[in-house]
Amino acid sequence: MVIELLNIILDALRLIIFLKVLLSWFPNINWWNQPFKFISDVAEPVLTPFRKLIPPIGGLDLSPIFALITISILQKVVVGLFAF
Repeated sequence: MVIELLNIILDALRLIIFLKVLLSWFPNINWWNQPFKFISDVAEPVLTPFRKLIPPIGGLDLSPIFALITISILQKVVVGLFAF
């Protein structure tokens, strides 16, 4: 049951990061209004450590790609270890 909940949380986190990336293509979005503030508040703490490790290349922020890959690997390892 705990593993299923963790799996759902990691899926939701991946979806929120993906939404943040898609919405970043629209420059007129006010990130202080809901639901955009919620998306930003959830995604930014995950993306910030990756931004510190991986600088933008040619103005392109690659941190979401590495964050999504890391979350997917974490999800497969944790769920794989405890799913008998």
